[in-house]
Amino acid sequence: MVSPLTDRRQGPPAGVLAAPTEASPELLPAAVRRAVTGIAAAPGAWCPALSPDGTHVAYVTDRSGLPRLEVADLDGAAPPAVLSAPAQEVVSVAWSPDGAWLAYLVSPGGSICAELHVVRPDGSDARLLAGEDPRATVFAGGWTGPNHYACSVAPGDGPDADVVLVDVATGEQRTLATGGFLSVTSVSADQRLVLARRGPRAHRHVVVVDVATGVQRRLIGREAPGGAASEDGRFGADGRSVFVRASLPGEPFTDRAGLVQVALTDDGVPGAGRVVLRRPDADLDGYALRSDGTVLAVWNAGGITELRVHALSDGSCIREIALPEPVMPGWSLSTDGRTLVAELTGPLSPRALHRISLDDGTPQPLHSAPAPPRRAGLVAPVRYDYVAPDGMPLSGWLYTPRGVRGPNRTVVTFHGGPEGQERPDWSPLAQSLVATGLTVFAPNVRGSGGFGRAFLIADDGPAREASFEDVRTTVDALVTGGIAEPGRIGAHGWSYGGYLTLVALTRWPELFAAGVTGAGMSDLRTFFAGTEPWMAAASVTEYGDAVADRDLLAALSPITVLERLTSPVLFVHGDRDTNVPVAESVQAHQELQARGAPSDLLLLAGEGHTIVGREHLVELGERVAAWFDRWL
Repeated sequence: MVSPLTDRRQGPPAGVLAAPTEASPELLPAAVRRAVTGIAAAPGAWCPALSPDGTHVAYVTDRSGLPRLEVADLDGAAPPAVLSAPAQEVVSVAWSPDGAWLAYLVSPGGSICAELHVVRPDGSDARLLAGEDPRATVFAGGWTGPNHYACSVAPGDGPDADVVLVDVATGEQRTLATGGFLSVTSVSADQRLVLARRGPRAHRHVVVVDVATGVQRRLIGREAPGGAASEDGRFGADGRSVFVRASLPGEPFTDRAGLVQVALTDDGVPGAGRVVLRRPDADLDGYALRSDGTVLAVWNAGGITELRVHALSDGSCIREIALPEPVMPGWSLSTDGRTLVAELTGPLSPRALHRISLDDGTPQPLHSAPAPPRRAGLVAPVRYDYVAPDGMPLSGWLYTPRGVRGPNRTVVTFHGGPEGQERPDWSPLAQSLVATGLTVFAPNVRGSGGFGRAFLIADDGPAREASFEDVRTTVDALVTGGIAEPGRIGAHGWSYGGYLTLVALTRWPELFAAGVTGAGMSDLRTFFAGTEPWMAAASVTEYGDAVADRDLLAALSPITVLERLTSPVLFVHGDRDTNVPVAESVQAHQELQARGAPSDLLLLAGEGHTIVGREHLVELGERVAAWFDRWL
């Protein structure tokens, strides 16, 4: 039985779990269920955007039960103002340079497609500007002036996306660049040139587009340092050079993302480049150019965020700013470059906003942040390193319930992407399972981000088999290390992690006693046919071409070997998912049911690829905890 489609405006309804109900949340001990509910319901705040005058911050928060747009003054003197409509699921927000407008993206009905909206800071003059066609998708860009916002729009009838300049006052749209999937990163002050990222996943690069002629030029030559992959390009203050975050060559596992400066001719033709910042032990996650000739660099060192100020001239480190939490997924820098509003999170803390002085490093939580959950019972993970048989270094984050000594019931949970990365941030799933008495291990198998380009592309196409083998290696490491109890190990994952979970259950049924696969692909052939066209085109390098590599896709698809699956598996999916269509879970569940195999299906009405409704998050946490508690 599945739940009917329900409009989110009527409130997020409960999902429906098919019989049997022997893994019902009601069977969890009352104290455990209360703990899981509190963890899953914990609100957060993210995507900060400082006002140009530095007095207010706009951000996204789900304190109401659904992600919405709020604006608050930095001193917390007044309650935050809600600017989005009640039914809008807000994705991100950006403040115009004159402070007169806020541009924000909305996910309609849970879809991965997005609409562009604007509103005045006082809540007036709200309007929809782009993405009204349900097939279209708007990708965030940035403001190019007081009344113009540059973004990328995919019409939805093919794989391409155009760079569009939107006049927020009139609603007029002007196409600046076409030809391929172009994700705009910057527009020159005179609007003659556009920087855009193009190419498939893990192979994207920045191009310079001449608006008048439409000519696209690769910013960095393929053989030059940073030429293999680049993104996040920005024009320098003088307009004669471009800065870009790029993957730099090096020895294995030192080929990290750094900052490169590329000279431009008067005609916008890229010239020579120089490496400004690089580290052999960390990837550059983000950067900001400051008017004093320094650059603020956000480094990812083994999953931990390190914030440093460097000299732009020679890359030397001037100052390192300590952060009160280990991970900073988002941030906004003040116009004068002296104050940062940081979105920070850690294993004991959901995403929250902090004001940080870059002069003295003093952090201050914002009063507008939602109240954190009670920390009783929460645990901080430790990094656990191990090595694959072929010598590939692997690692992950190990969550051990308090008081547990020796082998324990264990759930291995795989991240999405596959370019995602497990970091020591807030994980409601891991903490909910720990509250249930389960050990949790969150590995970064090959293909994960944050460890250099060679590691990132080590699972492309036919090489994906090697990443599958990392699953067996992970279980062996946990068992031989005295962490996991053989016969009582579960597999869990969402998106690509859900796909990898289903792969694990079918390839090594003897290793796993149960599984939960969320929004994962069961058949790569039907995934390519049913996902958004631009997503299909971007995924070719990961899995293979939908036509030319059809045999490879079949070999990599769990549905072709479902008869091997013997463990109970719970499928979970949002019924409005347009990234991984809900049919991917439904078809696998139906086939298992026809075979008499133990499986259940939980469809969450009105949800998309990411579950965001508070009631559904609570239900999801309870169902998954109860499932593994029952079968492990």
